[in-house]
Amino acid sequence: MSNSTGLGYTPASALYANTDFSKLSWLETQWAAWYLWIDNPVIATGLMSFLLHEIVYFGRCIPWILIDATPYFRKWKLQPTKIPTAREQWECTKQVLFSHFTIELPAIWLFHPFAELFGLSTWQVPFPDWQTVAMQVAFFFVFEDGFHFFAHRALHWGPLYKHIHKIHHKYAAPFGLAAEYAHPAEVFILGTGTLGGPILYTSLFHNLHIFTVYVWIVLRLFQAVDSHSGYDFPWSLQHIVPFWSGADHHDFHHMAFVNNFSTSFRWFDHFFGTDDKYREYKAKVNAAKASGLSPKELAALELRIAQQAEKEGVEAEKVVEAYNFKLKTA
Repeated sequence: MSNSTGLGYTPASALYANTDFSKLSWLETQWAAWYLWIDNPVIATGLMSFLLHEIVYFGRCIPWILIDATPYFRKWKLQPTKIPTAREQWECTKQVLFSHFTIELPAIWLFHPFAELFGLSTWQVPFPDWQTVAMQVAFFFVFEDGFHFFAHRALHWGPLYKHIHKIHHKYAAPFGLAAEYAHPAEVFILGTGTLGGPILYTSLFHNLHIFTVYVWIVLRLFQAVDSHSGYDFPWSLQHIVPFWSGADHHDFHHMAFVNNFSTSFRWFDHFFGTDDKYREYKAKVNAAKASGLSPKELAALELRIAQQAEKEGVEAEKVVEAYNFKLKTA
């Protein structure tokens, strides 16, 4: 049987002709079965990649939607007086879906044929060992965090903020679905950090499997949705890993407009001093908690502290937009 169909791809039946399926794990067997079923590696990989993104993103959002609808969890809400309405969540979902199908679908679909030029594996089995996967995913986290920090800071520059990033700041109290609520240009810019790490790695070392990329994407989506959730539980990761950003870190960015530009880790913000107002805010909140006030008095004081931070943030946003106006009228 010829390996070529004349259509620009090799059928999966030919790809797996010399594979010993008895030595594969259950997951590896299912992986091969998917490619055998679709019988076109390009379509199989593109379809699996996009379905993974949609299922994980919205699947991770559902628990936060339920938590927002349950009053019991208000005590862990970072901004407890601001609960997203059903209308807000639906408007957010529509914008997210628009970006998913106009920006992310093409990027996701084109990623693997482009990365294959540098050595990316897709249909191949078995998968790399877990140590290799862990090391590569760690590299992607660090790369994306650095890329996001500088790109995010750039998006707070007058013209870029006014015309692109302002959409993402619509919600001063973010919620899970708002993780990818953004201008299509911002989705493309920041998405470059997510896919750029795997492309850089495979271009340098030529030994990356897309299964590892999928592990990275799942973890990255969890991180993005959770950091926008608006909840800080005692068991949240930032209480276990001190340099992890988490919802507490990113919620302040939405509330106060300034500070905390990174995604996963706190070190860039700390190194460049872009967490100074956040640390001042946390010091005030911690002092209030140690003041011995009654729960009702403490809640009122924390609300006043948050309102002051938000007020200062509104003024800071006006300064950025005024700078954009000056550029236009200069």
